[in-house]
Amino acid sequence: MKMMNCKDATQLMSERYERTLSLRELLSLKVHTAMCKGCSNYGQHLDVLRQASARLRAGNTSGEP
Repeated sequence: MKMMNCKDATQLMSERYERTLSLRELLSLKVHTAMCKGCSNYGQHLDVLRQASARLRAGNTSGEP
């Protein structure tokens, strides 16, 4: 299996919110983010932004889920 690069990893991180990733994609992404702090941080930031926008859509700006 070819090692995933950062460009591919960040693309998959965005796509995971729009479609179900294959097992191969999930495993490759997991391995890459375990070794790449930059991509790991990027994924965490995406999660925070997604949660914040969901709260805004729901009308909850207090920060509580």
